[in-house]
Amino acid sequence: MPPRRRTDPGAGRAALRSWHADPVGADRAIRATAVRHTLEELAARAPGNSVEVRVPPFGVVQCVEGPRHTRGTPPNVVETDAETWLRLATGDLGWAQALREGILRVSGTRADLSGLLPLTGEPA
Repeated sequence: MPPRRRTDPGAGRAALRSWHADPVGADRAIRATAVRHTLEELAARAPGNSVEVRVPPFGVVQCVEGPRHTRGTPPNVVETDAETWLRLATGDLGWAQALREGILRVSGTRADLSGLLPLTGEPA
């Protein structure tokens, strides 16, 4: 069963386009909606519970098939800030580059999301 979306997909795509047009000028509400939309899109494309993707303070999602995590700190975690996440999701930044620059924190053997990103070749 696909995860339930909390963000209206149309509003999410609009926020993502708005952020992409002006990343510096995008307000907090636009950034939050764009992050939540892309996290939900990731969960829809890679359903599961083995990897936790965190983009504080805007959202967290579990995705990728595999062993289910139920208590304590998950063994597979991806964490970054909103700007980095949106750049990864839109293809403005590559996974390997984000790791090299130290702006992406990854732990666990299943936490490599490079094959799932970008979520869109251009803003949806």
